[in-house]
Amino acid sequence: MLSDNQKGDLPVKRMLTLTLAAAALAFATVSASADSMKITIATEGAYAPFNFVADDGSLQGFDVDIAKALCAKIKAECTIIKQDWDGMIPGLLAKKYDAIVASMSITEERKQKIDFTGKYYNTPAVIVARKDSKIKIGADGHIDPASMKGMKIGVQRATIHENFARANFPGAEIVVYDTADNANLDLMSGRLDARMDDILALQAGILKQEGGADYAIMGKGYVGGLLGEGAGIGVRKEDSKLRDALSQAILDLRADGTYKKINDKYFDFDVYGD
Repeated sequence: MLSDNQKGDLPVKRMLTLTLAAAALAFATVSASADSMKITIATEGAYAPFNFVADDGSLQGFDVDIAKALCAKIKAECTIIKQDWDGMIPGLLAKKYDAIVASMSITEERKQKIDFTGKYYNTPAVIVARKDSKIKIGADGHIDPASMKGMKIGVQRATIHENFARANFPGAEIVVYDTADNANLDLMSGRLDARMDDILALQAGILKQEGGADYAIMGKGYVGGLLGEGAGIGVRKEDSKLRDALSQAILDLRADGTYKKINDKYFDFDVYGD
């Protein structure tokens, strides 16, 4: 038989048990939430000024700073790793990492395999060649494709620039490289006649380098079509919550001034585009 005092203790004990159970459940929920916010991000590390390896071995650049700011905005614990460009999408699909922040343009071809956030920048593609090049500019301000016949155009493999060059300069020889840096070196050593890439990548990799004064952008830049809708963050198709969170975070960075601070560290105009 329970005493009256013991009987009176039962509701208290039950309440304490329920409270402890609720606390344990809350802790488990928080722990699960924390685990779900650990994100690994891949960048190339060979596409200055967007991503590159600094002298101390750290990954730096516009892409890297944007990735860190986005992680802070969504309160995620992020690890940023280096990944060769050729394996960027396969690595994502193999779950080596959760997102790609590597100046990857949003194209219809890529959207068949992965999803993208909204753009976080959009700058034109251009062709750079020696100032004394025989490349001719048409009435529309763009390069006359016929004048590129027989010329060697260097592009990075598996990029929008490779696809565009093959489609628009059929008379040229398209030479592919594993990295933009290697293509730039071959242009400046005379093994190429021209380079096609993002305008800012070519400014940093050629025009601002020693000897860069001998080179120039040929005609107007190119946007849209095969070149895509701007650079976005790539995620797996099943990770729609992460995609949406990052898309909103990009807009939030634009609104709170963080984007401008990062932009102005690398560029003298707004690379977000129209």
